[in-house]
Amino acid sequence: MGLRKAAYEAELLRLQTELIKLQEWVRVKGARLVIVFEGRDAAGKGGTIKRVTEHLNPRVARIAALPKPTERERTQWYFQRYVEHLPAAGEIVLFDRSWYNRAGVEHVMGFCTPAEHQLFLRQCPVFERMLVEDGILLRKYWFSVSDAVQEERFRRRTQDPLRRWKLSPMDLESLTRWEAYSRAKDEMLVHTDTADATWYVVESDDKRSARLNMIAHLLSSVAYEDMDLPQITLPPRPPSTGYERPPKELQTVVPDHAATLRKE
Repeated sequence: MGLRKAAYEAELLRLQTELIKLQEWVRVKGARLVIVFEGRDAAGKGGTIKRVTEHLNPRVARIAALPKPTERERTQWYFQRYVEHLPAAGEIVLFDRSWYNRAGVEHVMGFCTPAEHQLFLRQCPVFERMLVEDGILLRKYWFSVSDAVQEERFRRRTQDPLRRWKLSPMDLESLTRWEAYSRAKDEMLVHTDTADATWYVVESDDKRSARLNMIAHLLSSVAYEDMDLPQITLPPRPPSTGYERPPKELQTVVPDHAATLRKE
């Protein structure tokens, strides 16, 4: 039985309020926080990212969702294009998929060579250790979904005009390569689940629970403090100097579409 909507929304609001406190701590203290979201297609990563960032300041917390590499980027050191998206002081970056593309889709679909895949597995722990040693707070979350739930979510997307765009040919291919992706994930965890950069697995057959569990864990893993922010006082309006707004007839106003709904 899934989590009741009322209980979910109340706890989500509480956690989002704490995320604001975390954001302010990161900003004031000049911390750098990286959150990696990985997992199966349709495992709920996007929905969780949306809830994490919903009330955050986009100047502090931003999402890095990189497209496939350009021809030039393919000739670079693999991690190079991700480095430029890492946070500066006072910033949070959420990677909606990350350098782990090489351990998953690139490896399974043959977009990289076996040698490139093995080089990634050797270099990744070193790369992440360098990030952590430089002071970056690194959190990695793997969203795990069962094959039956994944297939059902894909099926619902085919019937939903608002979410059909989420079904890419790569998503459909993942249905036929479930075991290949499972083996790739297992091998990835063996090499990259380290003391410096632990993988945290989020069980996400129940999306509501997954969102709450992930956010609660993130908050518990960072020793943030409630910052003393200055009180905001609105200044009084100065007396009028005689300004008058120009007539609306001189402007191009958006038609009142909402008025047609009120008449029904």
